[in-house]
Amino acid sequence: MDEYEHVDLNDIDFPPAEHTVERLALLTLEEAHDLLQLLQTVAQQDGPVSPEADRLAREIAARIPSEN
Repeated sequence: MDEYEHVDLNDIDFPPAEHTVERLALLTLEEAHDLLQLLQTVAQQDGPVSPEADRLAREIAARIPSEN
C-alpha cells in the first residue's frame, strides 16, 4: 500500500501529451541538479510542501553525483 492509493487519476487534470512522442526515461545529470536545487529552495521556505521537498531533495542528492 502506498500513500497515493486514495488518488483518483480521473480527477487529476494532466497536461495534454503527444502520443507520438517518446518521453525520456531518465533525467540528465544537469536536469537532476536543477531539480535538486529547486527542491532545496522550496524546502528552505516555511510552507506546506517544505517537508516533502526536503525529503525528495535528500533522496535525489543521495542518488546523483555531486556537481564538483
